[in-house]
Amino acid sequence: MVEKETPPRWDRRMQQRLARGEAAALGELYDRFASLVHGLAHRVLGDERAADGVTREVFAQVWEHPDAYDPQQGPLRTWVAGLTHRLAVQRLRATETAALADGGPGTAEEREDLEGKVRHASVAARADYIVQSMPAPLRAALELAYFQRRDYRQTAADLGVTEDEARRRLRLGLQLLSTAHDAPAPGAPPEYGGAA
Repeated sequence: MVEKETPPRWDRRMQQRLARGEAAALGELYDRFASLVHGLAHRVLGDERAADGVTREVFAQVWEHPDAYDPQQGPLRTWVAGLTHRLAVQRLRATETAALADGGPGTAEEREDLEGKVRHASVAARADYIVQSMPAPLRAALELAYFQRRDYRQTAADLGVTEDEARRRLRLGLQLLSTAHDAPAPGAPPEYGGAA
């Protein structure tokens, strides 16, 4: 059995500070993860106000239950992302279910459509998280290749690396991104402590 790495010291200290009720710790955590939380929530919900609500809810839960984070299970960033994903999916399901209830009992097709939306939003949010979390050299190569439509030769020139290195970075980045489709069941957090 492979031992998990010891989590970064910052994660352990942050949890301890939150457990002691240090408001400054919550502010620091918010500064560090608010854009991640809001971005993931927005990706799942597709609504700015709903994402704002989930962001508030995530940080409220972290503040009220700092011991829910287990440093031995992985980084604090991954735990916060998992919490965000779970709460955003719950809100999406509640919103869609309420819309179905307002229109009647809902058909099997409408319920399937809801689960399809949840699955799609989960994969998209996981892909966003993977891209944000991957090492900067891989992310830069993917951004050049896919957002700026550079081929691997142009990517290599723009990054100042060899063509082989550019191909390697693109391949590794795409391999990481491909794991977004291997996401757990909707509502489950990204793999705790894994590559996500």
